[in-house]
Amino acid sequence: MPSLKDLRGRISSVKNTRQITKTMKMVSAAKVVRARQACEEARPYAEKMASVLNGLATNLAGNSSAPLLLRGHDTVRTVRIVVFGSQRGLCGGFNAGLAKQAVELGASLKKQGITVQYVTVGRKVRDQIRAVYPDNIFASHNDLISKQPEYHEAEAFASTLVDAFEKGECEEVVIMYNTFVSMMSQVPTPMQLLPFKAEDMGETATSASVEYEPSEDKILSDLVPRNVAMQVFRGMLETTASEHASRMTAMDSATRNAGDMINRLTLNYNRTRQAMITTEMIEIVSGAEAVK
Repeated sequence: MPSLKDLRGRISSVKNTRQITKTMKMVSAAKVVRARQACEEARPYAEKMASVLNGLATNLAGNSSAPLLLRGHDTVRTVRIVVFGSQRGLCGGFNAGLAKQAVELGASLKKQGITVQYVTVGRKVRDQIRAVYPDNIFASHNDLISKQPEYHEAEAFASTLVDAFEKGECEEVVIMYNTFVSMMSQVPTPMQLLPFKAEDMGETATSASVEYEPSEDKILSDLVPRNVAMQVFRGMLETTASEHASRMTAMDSATRNAGDMINRLTLNYNRTRQAMITTEMIEIVSGAEAVK
């Protein structure tokens, strides 16, 4: 049975931990409001750009004169997977779920004989992927989303991906990030970034009857790199909002658990103290009876 001193020390320690987790929850709650707003404001622009690009790409499907960023390389030997995680921990399963899906995607590509190169954004997701594939971490960026993301940072990062694709260092580029759904839900989302993959977007797709000036291939040569930068920026915003929401939820749960532990330790402390007082009273009464 622990002594009263030990129990007091444990109660004090848990109270200090609860204060820390409560503070972290409040900080994340304040940051997630701004991050969520920025994330939701960027979605319509990114989706509309993808819709316009999808319409143009559909018109040029199979055209050998289409830009390389659209038609892609003849054979796929190397795929670069860019994973947006967090630099800090204490955010629940935010990084674990993302790393798991990235590893599963890498495993499926390896079975096809394709070389996988991971580019990680954030130290935590890098460490989890490295535990499975220590030799496949091509690059790691630990300060790209340590603060509120800026578009010029996304544009600079996207240009390195475009250059690598055009030089043939990789034949496909895939980005993965957690999409912010709600304060309680963040969904790992993969997206093929390069080459641009035209999809059937239904009524949201741009009509094929639209005429463009200048020619469609010239527009695409400028629009595809711009779309890459925009989708990278969107991934950074989604990641930031998801991280703060996940950390707020995790710290709220930790704060409640700390409170429950304090209650249990306090109850144990009171029982132990009462037992010691009862034992002392019995010894005093027994001693008095022996003197008579």
